[in-house]
Amino acid sequence: MASAQGASVSSKIPAHNVNVKRIYDPPAPNDGFRVLVDRLWPRGLSKDTAAFDKWVKDIAPSAELRRWFGHDPARWNEFRRRYAEELNQHQDLLEDLRERARQEPITLVYSARDETHNNAVALRDLILS
Repeated sequence: MASAQGASVSSKIPAHNVNVKRIYDPPAPNDGFRVLVDRLWPRGLSKDTAAFDKWVKDIAPSAELRRWFGHDPARWNEFRRRYAEELNQHQDLLEDLRERARQEPITLVYSARDETHNNAVALRDLILS
């Protein structure tokens, strides 16, 4: 039987196991399991050329939150708070990603132009928290 201390150590997700990358950037061997975390299909990308292992639409922000945010950096902190609230309804999906990240590297792929203020960046922080 594992000790409580051993359980806490094994449940820690290494930060380097959760990466973020634009879906338009070429995949790399160290990407590991690639998860598309957008609700909408990426513009200009064919399903034949899209490089991801799983599409988890329901972990993306709601259409209402996405429209409100509009990738406005001034709304970033509030977006992150609201997005975290929304994810309370999808704890199972969040835990699935955490569990995979405990086992192997994952890359959250997204289509937004802003590489700093997007749902994948916010989601990475939530996975690691």
